Amino acid sequence: MCGIAGFIDGSKARDDAGLTRIVTAMADSMMHRGPDDDGAWTDAAAGAALGFRRLAIQDLSADGAQPMASHDGRYTIVYNGEVYNFLELRRALDQEADIPWRGRSDTEVMLAAFQTWGLEKALDAFDGMFAFALWDSKERTLTLARDRMGEKPLYFGWAGKCFVFASELKAIATHPDFEKRLDARAVAGLVRYAYIPGPASIYQGIEKLPPGGMVRLNAETGELQRGSYWNAVEEAEKAAPFEGEDESASRELERLIMRSVTRRMLADVPLGAFLSGGIDSATIVAIMQKTTSRPVRTFTIGFTEPRYDEAPHAKAVADHLGTDHTELYVKSQDTLGMLSRMPQVYDEPFADPSQLPTLLLSHLTREHVTTALTGDGGDELFGGYPRYRKAMAQWRNDPPMSKSFLNFVPFGPLNLVSSGLGKPGRFGDKLWRRMSDRTKPSIELLYEGYMSRWRIVDQPIAAPGYGYFVEGTRRPDVDDDLLRLSVADSMTYLPDDLLVKVDRASMAASLETRAPLLNHDIVRFAWGLPAHMKLRDGEGKWVLKSVLARHVPRSITERPKQGFEPPLRDWLRGPLRDWAQALLSSDRLADGGFLDPEPIRAVWEEHLKGQRNWHLELWNILMLQSWREAWKV
Repeated sequence: MCGIAGFIDGSKARDDAGLTRIVTAMADSMMHRGPDDDGAWTDAAAGAALGFRRLAIQDLSADGAQPMASHDGRYTIVYNGEVYNFLELRRALDQEADIPWRGRSDTEVMLAAFQTWGLEKALDAFDGMFAFALWDSKERTLTLARDRMGEKPLYFGWAGKCFVFASELKAIATHPDFEKRLDARAVAGLVRYAYIPGPASIYQGIEKLPPGGMVRLNAETGELQRGSYWNAVEEAEKAAPFEGEDESASRELERLIMRSVTRRMLADVPLGAFLSGGIDSATIVAIMQKTTSRPVRTFTIGFTEPRYDEAPHAKAVADHLGTDHTELYVKSQDTLGMLSRMPQVYDEPFADPSQLPTLLLSHLTREHVTTALTGDGGDELFGGYPRYRKAMAQWRNDPPMSKSFLNFVPFGPLNLVSSGLGKPGRFGDKLWRRMSDRTKPSIELLYEGYMSRWRIVDQPIAAPGYGYFVEGTRRPDVDDDLLRLSVADSMTYLPDDLLVKVDRASMAASLETRAPLLNHDIVRFAWGLPAHMKLRDGEGKWVLKSVLARHVPRSITERPKQGFEPPLRDWLRGPLRDWAQALLSSDRLADGGFLDPEPIRAVWEEHLKGQRNWHLELWNILMLQSWREAWKV
């Protein structure tokens, strides 16, 4: 787990010393991602520079240092992540070629795979989370690639005549040719979804590389080619339908999880796991404990407010499995101390409220281990969100409506008419949402409403935002509505929200996290399962629960789904009130012309008076405002 950065200077005006100075500064801005070592490589004739910060996990010796060159000298790589099946790949490579191995790192195996099999065949063979930049001295090209599900980040774009890339935006902002210009549509996307939908970033001219994506820059011509080696829609369409019985599905899933967990427990540093007490993390920890004779180190965050507190459930799981368990209870003052760090941790504005406890959990865990397994992906793959069931029922039961009808209903006046007894009315908003939903042409676009905030008549954003999907994105040609929603989240919410949250929070603490459920074989298996093996008796994740039940009694784990969120609605009325009040002043909201202060101020007043809970909508605005203040843009 590391931080990578670099650029190709199209002007070729800088010498090696100048290139090294810049790329080292870019990499050093991400020292938290790699506190153990650093490195730089340059080729002034090509204008190429690669920078690296290392968090040593595999092969802690100098033989694992980067930038690393292939044995034949053709390729040079900087790489963030892990290829978990590298030992299997090394054995396969030994059968095909006489490779003079220098060390035991997965980086060296990746380079040998590129050299022996070619880029795309090697990528197809990798089981891992990764983002890398590969310089090909023969073709004079730079290739960027990202793992299938988007666990590891990679930004790229242009700074003047320089093509730049990095694990985090702060590294790109360090480049002397880069100018920070906000993308108004990205701001609108943040206000709507609590994150900036990929491939956009907060800055004009800088993109996120999509999951499973590749770009290749020709350093001589400046031509940039875009492509992908893995596509979620295509994978869902060709996933082999599972035709076995319940028991065989459960056994096969357990086998796949066991293999994935075993691979992800390979490390040369102390290892543990996040444990929330929910189905996903409990399953991962149960499988981990089954594979080792020593107690697994597990870590949990709790809240002093009982309705938000999952810590007792996590402790019950830990006690049953016999793990070495550590928990930390969070108070509002702990959160206040973390707020000022959010703009630096999440390079671009980011507003998932669970970012706060995730950052605290990461720091707690890093005091004891260097890498931790997580349960990320279980809800998306196995139908765990209640909103899936609600969206499917709405799609089946609400008749479609022409969008033109929306032009004839006085939604704004209906809000005013419905007000009374000192309480502001929102009937117009509710009617607008319901009618708007009925105009959606697909279940994915209906579901977008479930993922959106600020669904009110008087919009607080000045510009139209980027959509939930990249314009022109094809949806899976399948009849399974649950699968379509699973794929939708796997293309949007999972890589752009959940995995961003965990990556930035964990790396801010120099902690590596690994998500066994996102192994691509498990993804394919989940997408091939019939819906009734995920949704059953009004509950999601049936097949995953059946795996966990072999290790932990259902009496411990069966309870309503609980999100990993702090008591934000109360904090905004209490200890965070003054902080929020300052950021939500009319003058500060109007600065830059991105936001309309009036509807924001209206819901802020409603929230303070306890008339309605607007904490999620307001948090999106607050995270934008605090980020702009910190970065002076």
